[in-house]
Amino acid sequence: MTDLIRELVNRVGVQESQAEGGVGLLLKLAKDKLGGDFAKITAALPEAEKLMAAAPAGGAASGLAGGLLGALGGDKGKDLAGLAGLAEGFGKLNLDQGKAAQFVPVILDFLKSKGGPDLGALVAKVLPK
Repeated sequence: MTDLIRELVNRVGVQESQAEGGVGLLLKLAKDKLGGDFAKITAALPEAEKLMAAAPAGGAASGLAGGLLGALGGDKGKDLAGLAGLAEGFGKLNLDQGKAAQFVPVILDFLKSKGGPDLGALVAKVLPK
């Protein structure tokens, strides 16, 4: 179990598989939004690709709701589609919105500790609050 996953299990009270899947969902969303800057995350979190593979199938903007919202076009539609995909993915992990919301601060704290405040600020811009 990685340090980040251990931290989520302890602080949020989720199972290891839920922590891995939830982090994977959020990392997929960050990768979609950051493009080339995502390499800064993988430098601080080398297991990022493995965690993204643990995310429930469908990705950050999947499903009927994600597809419809993405069809709105522009950044607003993409943001809404990403959020719909996250909700769907966390649902597949049997995690409600309250538990899912607790992931972001833990991930941000972890990335700040590994990659510094600039990395934390970069990721904070793209993850839902």
